[in-house]
Amino acid sequence: MKIGKLPETVLERSVIRQIGHRRKEVLSGPGIGIDCSALRTDPEEILVFSTDPITGTGSHFGAFAIHVTANDLAAAGADPVAVMLTALLPESIGEPEIRAIVQDAEAVCEELNMEIIGGHTEVTDAVGQPLLSVTGIGKIPAGMELLSPASIEPGDALIVTKWIGLEATAILAEDHAPELLTRLPEELIRTASGFLQYLSVVPEAHVARTNGARAMHDVTEGGIFGALWEMAEAGGCGLQVDVKAIPIRQETVEICEFFDVNPYQIMSSGSMLIAAKDGLKVMRALQDAGIPAALIGSMTEGNDRILRNGEEIRYLDRPKPDELYRVKR
Repeated sequence: MKIGKLPETVLERSVIRQIGHRRKEVLSGPGIGIDCSALRTDPEEILVFSTDPITGTGSHFGAFAIHVTANDLAAAGADPVAVMLTALLPESIGEPEIRAIVQDAEAVCEELNMEIIGGHTEVTDAVGQPLLSVTGIGKIPAGMELLSPASIEPGDALIVTKWIGLEATAILAEDHAPELLTRLPEELIRTASGFLQYLSVVPEAHVARTNGARAMHDVTEGGIFGALWEMAEAGGCGLQVDVKAIPIRQETVEICEFFDVNPYQIMSSGSMLIAAKDGLKVMRALQDAGIPAALIGSMTEGNDRILRNGEEIRYLDRPKPDELYRVKR
């Protein structure tokens, strides 16, 4: 197996098909493109859960972990409430590094009004670098519904918030600054490393869910191309997307060119993919809230997933291993 997510066919055949559904409280279980599960605990309350393993992000490791999990919850229409952390740590780690990881995680929790409510810590020779497994818990606000790609319909607009590639750009700028400085300006690298400030999509999720979004997907591993495929697959639709309309920062372009990686297939926490019947309404609401957003295409009948890039037209491929893994080896 290649590093990264399990291939979609293996995930479907050997994981999802092996799991049964037997509890009426479970509203949403595992599926392609589904990052959260949901339980209805009483007629008025829906709890939403997510889980993510986080490795290899260097500095701000704990912050990345909380943002990724909170973003998953927000994409399902939930308010993030709490997390449980399991930390698997290598023998080489020191107490100051452990403290820094927890402090980073706690700082983001405070920012998002969340709590770390428990977990597990262990030093083990099974890992060569710190690994955080984060379980997130959220609640659907009263009067709102769980958002799911199953609600998507042909004709729905596709919107991307902020810019793709923010997460990977920040990681590469911080972890590979000396290499980048051999060819790129120091100011560009400093700006790129500051993209951590954009990693939360909780604000745009709140705006989108109250203005008619049918479904949302935070753009993480596999980049925007992976997110588009997963949303279309989960919604049972095709799509058509104008690649030139996908928002991207010049810092991301320059750093991805330096490492010869594809910015459309690289970790992109900080960007939300939104499907909405009234795309203009959602766009206006996001812009009124000071959140950059771009209309990039729409869902279509059938299964064709089409990318247009000027005169060039091609079909979207199944998700591939994230480009960041090629740099980090």
